[in-house]
Amino acid sequence: MRAPTDIVLGIDPGSRVTGYGLIELRGRQLLYLDSGCIRTSHVEMPARLAEIFQGVETLVAEHQPSEVAVEQVFMARNPDSALKLGQARGAALAAVVRARLPVAEYAARQVKQAVVGHGGADKAQVQRMVCELLQLQRSPASDAADALAVAICHIHSRALRTQLNPRPRARPRRPRR
Repeated sequence: MRAPTDIVLGIDPGSRVTGYGLIELRGRQLLYLDSGCIRTSHVEMPARLAEIFQGVETLVAEHQPSEVAVEQVFMARNPDSALKLGQARGAALAAVVRARLPVAEYAARQVKQAVVGHGGADKAQVQRMVCELLQLQRSPASDAADALAVAICHIHSRALRTQLNPRPRARPRRPRR
């Protein structure tokens, strides 16, 4: 019988391009499984949201991740852009929640800090570090690299939380008097 897999799906939501990245954790080793972009083809926002939902739903069915990590919405200068990004993120989250998967959310600065070492890293630095950490021969698309970075951030954050908050040991029972 095969041991249960520890696959994390990272998602970098966007209303036109949603990046995804799948990483398996084997022991302490990160293994690249897949990455890419869900590119929407429709002009109308509702149809784009449906494409994002269906794309994430297909990824979940194909790869059966155990957890999902999603980048949080940052407040852009343009409120309309932030709203569209939030809707795209909601469509991706709806597909994940429908599959009853646990979801973790990370701010872009947290992701950059976890992968590059500082929260102000640019996209090129994130791409380079993702390639190095996953030992990739070629760089994935920018949105896919961001999604892989979200998955890496989640795995590192989860490991750190486990170290800081180990499960409490069962206390021995006192004999009754």
